[in-house]
Amino acid sequence: MSRIGGFLLVMLVAMATTTGLAFLLYRNELGRLRDAVSQGSLVANLDIGPIEYADSGAGSPLLSIHGAGGGFDQGLALAADLAGGGFRVIAPSRFGYLRTPVPRDPSPAAQGDAHAALLSRLNVPKAVVVGVSAGARSAVELTLRHPDKVAALILIVPALYSPTSPVSIDVGCGNKFAFWAVNAGGDFAWWAAETITPSILIRFLGVRPALVTAAPQAERDRVMSFVRSVEPLSLRFSGINIDSAPELHELPLEEITAPTMIISARDDLFNTLPAAEFAAGKIPGAKLVVYDTGGHLLVGHAQQVRKAVRVFLEGAGVIP
Repeated sequence: MSRIGGFLLVMLVAMATTTGLAFLLYRNELGRLRDAVSQGSLVANLDIGPIEYADSGAGSPLLSIHGAGGGFDQGLALAADLAGGGFRVIAPSRFGYLRTPVPRDPSPAAQGDAHAALLSRLNVPKAVVVGVSAGARSAVELTLRHPDKVAALILIVPALYSPTSPVSIDVGCGNKFAFWAVNAGGDFAWWAAETITPSILIRFLGVRPALVTAAPQAERDRVMSFVRSVEPLSLRFSGINIDSAPELHELPLEEITAPTMIISARDDLFNTLPAAEFAAGKIPGAKLVVYDTGGHLLVGHAQQVRKAVRVFLEGAGVIP
């Protein structure tokens, strides 16, 4: 065998070995992730259909409604990030996420009714309601349709209706790849991008990668934890599909009577600020907090957000 032929053979063996190891790592990680989301939750069989949820902690009830790509696990993590301890956190998986199937009517209004039914099943007369990103839609519907259930409403980077500048996402090359991975239900594609080029997924989640690179280690870890929370992608695809094609329209926000706080960032790549400003202008007495930077995940403001939420809830008389 020639020297060149030997070199090529070694390269082929090395490539095959690397590919095999990568696939083994992926299979092990996917198995671990599937095991993780199969634990820590229950399923309530309601009139509207089965709803998966987690019920954790003790204190004032808090309904944590996750955004696109989430599930009960993301709802628990978001509640810890945004509000800290001292709450009984009820975190449902919205329609199409994990063990909650897609019903005949998957609209935010129907989802709001499902939230109310879950609270009733758990004998929770009233809760603080936190709606994040696409989760803000059903949080608002719950507040409008079942006002007696909502002690206070907190909307974080809300993907709601805006008459002038709708929520959107950039369609650059990186996001096209991420869209492809999502549309394919591509567990391996998401895992590979997270491992090799996480900046693609960070941008896809509404944050400029440079902002994360410059952030303290704790914030970088938090962002990557959020990136990983989308896995297994295939178990969340149906819900992502619903969230990706919203039929947003103006709601009678002026009828909301619950104390309301809305938080967004000017550089959110999903452009949620116009919707946040519109909602704050319509909801009586709503408090609007806007950060100049932070993106969709409010990078660099975790402690500020938690403090602002606490001060708001204290002022609303929800917590002592």
